Amino acid sequence: MTPSIELTWVINRLPSEPDRSSTLHEPSAALANPPTGLSGRTSMRPAAVVALIVVSHTMIDAYTAFLPPLLPRIMDNLGLSITLAATLSTVLSISTALPQPAFGYLADRFGRRAFLAAGPIVGGVFISLLGMAPSYLVLLLLLTVGGLGSAAFHPPGASLVARAGDGRGSGVRMSVFSFGGAIGFALGPISAVAIVGLLGLSALWIAMIPGVVLGIALWFGAKGRTRVGPGTPPPPPLEVLRKLRGPLGLVFGISVVGSFAQKAILTFIPIIAHRAGESETAGAVVLSIYLGAQGLGTLASGFLTDRLNRQHLLAAISVLAVPTHILAFTLAPASPAAIVMAVCAGFLNMALLPPIVVVAQEILPSGTAVSSGIVMGLAWAVGTLAIPVVGGFADAFGPVAATAWSMPLLLLGALFAMQPSLRPYCRAR
Repeated sequence: MTPSIELTWVINRLPSEPDRSSTLHEPSAALANPPTGLSGRTSMRPAAVVALIVVSHTMIDAYTAFLPPLLPRIMDNLGLSITLAATLSTVLSISTALPQPAFGYLADRFGRRAFLAAGPIVGGVFISLLGMAPSYLVLLLLLTVGGLGSAAFHPPGASLVARAGDGRGSGVRMSVFSFGGAIGFALGPISAVAIVGLLGLSALWIAMIPGVVLGIALWFGAKGRTRVGPGTPPPPPLEVLRKLRGPLGLVFGISVVGSFAQKAILTFIPIIAHRAGESETAGAVVLSIYLGAQGLGTLASGFLTDRLNRQHLLAAISVLAVPTHILAFTLAPASPAAIVMAVCAGFLNMALLPPIVVVAQEILPSGTAVSSGIVMGLAWAVGTLAIPVVGGFADAFGPVAATAWSMPLLLLGALFAMQPSLRPYCRAR
């Protein structure tokens, strides 16, 4: 399916008129209590709210992709080492990811509207101000607060759009949500470099405008459509922790190593290109190609998630991702061969996400936002923790060697995927 056909397919499956039984989120039709999702009175139909969520996802992830291509410029302006620059990327990633389970739990418990609206506003305003930061500490603060906006948005957004408990089609629905983010990641580096190249780093603030507009639109458009239904409270925190000791922890581990590989690409490819004498634009183009390929990967994987055994799918993707990521780092920066490998690596990396999120939501059906936050946010944060370590090795041995040596960690994803405890959640529907 093409993206436009696929989005139309998803929208056509939604109810044309809102009523008390309409849903974009709940665990199973077999539950005694009726599911609730995008329900209630509002001027926007469910399909329009879904489209608004996907577009907002695009914008939020574009903001979080502003930093990597600008790292060489920021390093020069503030006199930073590779380790300190990698720490900036880590701080943004952790603030974007680590609070997601908490935000997801609160969204499951109290409703999702405020979290959806805050995402593009907070993320857009604070990340767009990074060009005005007079010091390293101020830059860290801006990235931390901006990342919290993204963290607030992702769990309720994924929960409402994917609605894994509705059965067949959840992989495709999740792929549409993921595709929006992947497009944002792809457009973010080029957009940031274009604004900075034309107007200067301090003018990056103008990028906050569309985020503020989208946040306001979500606040009014999602009114009455994101209430949590009675009788379906999220699981207690202790139950969530118990699940993490079992199958949910395995899916979490797969997401951790996939996140590490992505963050390594985003952080070190611009630095490798810069040290090889390539322009800032060349580094941004490679990142955008990698991230654009992720959009294709999530669409293809969403289709396969609904049709193939998810254990086999996750294992195969994890194994194939190892050589493609290694070659993306080791081939001549921005060369045709390196770009081809960047496409393959990006495609495979984001292909992990739809099956990961769908399996996690089926493991914890009464807490789909919190389970999404765990395998997206918490896993992304944990995966990012290793980036400064790789940065230290890069200072000592060079960024190419340090990153290439670390990529076999992706094989852990295949090992986790084939564990027997995942079998009940991995059969195609």
